[in-house]
Amino acid sequence: MKGKLAFLELARFAITILIALLVGYIFLSFTTDNPNEAFRFFISGPLSTQRRFFEFLNNATPLIATGLANALVFQAKIFNIGAEGQFFFGAFGAMLCALTFPRISYIHLLLTLLTGAAFGAIWATVPAMFKAKWKASELVSSLMMNYISYYLVLFLVNNYFRDKAAGALVSYRFPETAWLATLTWYRLNSGLFINLALAFLIGFIVYRSKFGYQIRIVGANKKFAFFSGIETSSVVFWVQILSGAIAGFGGAIEISAMYRRFVWQSLPGYGFDGIIVAILARNNPLLVPLSALFIAYLRTGANVMARTTGIAPEIVIVLQAIMIFLITAEALLEKFKTKVIEKEAMKGE
Repeated sequence: MKGKLAFLELARFAITILIALLVGYIFLSFTTDNPNEAFRFFISGPLSTQRRFFEFLNNATPLIATGLANALVFQAKIFNIGAEGQFFFGAFGAMLCALTFPRISYIHLLLTLLTGAAFGAIWATVPAMFKAKWKASELVSSLMMNYISYYLVLFLVNNYFRDKAAGALVSYRFPETAWLATLTWYRLNSGLFINLALAFLIGFIVYRSKFGYQIRIVGANKKFAFFSGIETSSVVFWVQILSGAIAGFGGAIEISAMYRRFVWQSLPGYGFDGIIVAILARNNPLLVPLSALFIAYLRTGANVMARTTGIAPEIVIVLQAIMIFLITAEALLEKFKTKVIEKEAMKGE
């Protein structure tokens, strides 16, 4: 039965994509005289050149990290949306380590990435504590912490770490010992492979460890978990800390590989995009990379379409909204799912 249910889930995802693409084509037909050409650039653009292909992979790299961070807390039915601020604060922590720690090969880079993870975890502590101790809404507190992170980091970077010789509001450049390698002529972010390994690790934790089992039980039925002897407050607290560490780690990877100095003067949006990635992956860490790659593919295709045809790439936002509506629509293919369950139940009698 599990195989049939998995097939139905895959079918629902495929139908969702097809409907979204159909709606996208209809939108294009109203905005251009040649929708076929625009749609071709949209679909094939990320694969049309090597540069665009690596751009697509680089766009997916931070989305995998923030998608994992969100999927983890969503597994426990905790609606913490603080990955944006944790990603930002983690990047800031990586900058501090890169600029201040001894420049020892390999160790400096490792400490830079781990410091980013630590700063992300620290920033997740406030909503985690409020939720675990005082039952405060993590939705409100985590959203608030995003903007505190934003303004605090900008104040510190622009006043104490700004490179005045750079001609822009950026930090001092990292020493080479704190650089995460980029591969090929087109600077493929090697953090992609780190994040893919991280997805398997989080998948193992969620589906093969005691802590992961507790996370899933708390998400399924918190009262049942409590009366089964699970310390629900502890699980609620630590799952948010782990989520923050993952988001901060993603921020450290992005800034160490692609920019090598702190460059953001606005929230980059990766944490909020990670919510979309987690929803499309149905909060399954093992499916997060595929979901992130899919979102990155759409966005890269939209950018290629915009550059070649002049059509605004915001059409991708419409496609994402449609996909989220359909993915979260439990009624889609629900009759087929019910028939499968009933048929298997009859066989067991």
